[in-house]
Amino acid sequence: MLTKSAFPIKHFVRRFKVMFVVAFGQTRILRKPLMGPLHALVFWGFCVIIIGSVEMVIDGLFGTERILQLTGGFYNFVTASGDIFALAIGFSIIIFLGRRFFIHVRRFEGIEMKAISHTDAKISLLMILFLMISLQGMNITYLGIKNLNHENIAGVYPVSRLLLMLITSTSTLSMVFWFQFFWWSHILTIFVFANYLPYSKHFHVFMSVPNVFLSRLEPLGKLLNLDNVTREVRLMMNPDIDFSIPLTETPIERFGVKDVEDISWKNYLDSLACTECGRCTAVCPANITGKKLSPRKIIMNARARMKDKGPGLLKHGKFYDDKRSLIRDYISEEELWACTTCNACARECPININHPTLIIDMRRYLVMEEGSAPGLLKAAFSNIENNGAPWQYSKEDRMLWAEELEIRTI
Repeated sequence: MLTKSAFPIKHFVRRFKVMFVVAFGQTRILRKPLMGPLHALVFWGFCVIIIGSVEMVIDGLFGTERILQLTGGFYNFVTASGDIFALAIGFSIIIFLGRRFFIHVRRFEGIEMKAISHTDAKISLLMILFLMISLQGMNITYLGIKNLNHENIAGVYPVSRLLLMLITSTSTLSMVFWFQFFWWSHILTIFVFANYLPYSKHFHVFMSVPNVFLSRLEPLGKLLNLDNVTREVRLMMNPDIDFSIPLTETPIERFGVKDVEDISWKNYLDSLACTECGRCTAVCPANITGKKLSPRKIIMNARARMKDKGPGLLKHGKFYDDKRSLIRDYISEEELWACTTCNACARECPININHPTLIIDMRRYLVMEEGSAPGLLKAAFSNIENNGAPWQYSKEDRMLWAEELEIRTI
């Protein structure tokens, strides 16, 4: 395993609740008054249309026709909602493409967003649009064939039935040709798109729901201590204390995160699920005020670093070194120390990525392994070590400022 353990997976009832509310309910996406509902429509539509795609695969493999019609009323619901969603998704995708081509959206930009990222987004949107056009065309020609042959229609197609009325005259042979054209276009595009997704930003189509299910359940902002460090601190403060913090099974090789082999599996899952939507960066106070920090870049860099170093780790083992690291070569110290740990990014992320956990772990490496920190922090650390507080005054001198103010001290 290339990454470290994160947390035990338990509390399944709570996890399913989070998954249905955040992932399937699209609650965070719906905060945006216009784009939110459109994106939610696309997601919900795909959840329904994928049932029809499964049916197409079964029909293609076994030579059946509308095999799922055996489910009766459920099939009518699926075909009717899928027919409506095809139009709604197509309309939404046209708006999304218009934003990509003609409107400058600030959160789509950034140093981490290369030209390939924008091209990838446009290709994916165009493929989705073609899927909806071919699906609608397939439904229309299916209805046309059945009407011309006076045969029973499997399913309900409210939108396609209306669109069929726009076709004034055609022959059965022509309808069959176009049905086969749309059928093959649709199924082939599905297979191409499914194989293209793992190499594109739209990989979140597969990864977002599992990522939400495996979210950290602790409150945002809660920073987890290292058990071994806590044990040593307690021993130092009181050697006679009786506590039950177990030692980890394997010794810590490194404090914090320097490179991708130090991150947890959840951090890497976050990077794979990232939609690159930029909502995290758009609400980051450090980024808004002109600092280099971009929470989206942190997550994307973790994914890029694993892509670069992962093959070497698999081939040569965990001690493989390519003379580069996640810190400095991909993410600068300036970016890490700009974070205020306000958790605005984690709260805004539509798939529950927790950016600060990775940022804090990289800071831990800098401080605990290298003793590297901004000057003001180093002064605070020194004062804590010498005076027991971040201020430069000893305990005896802390109330000197109040001597002539007639303030009663205790």
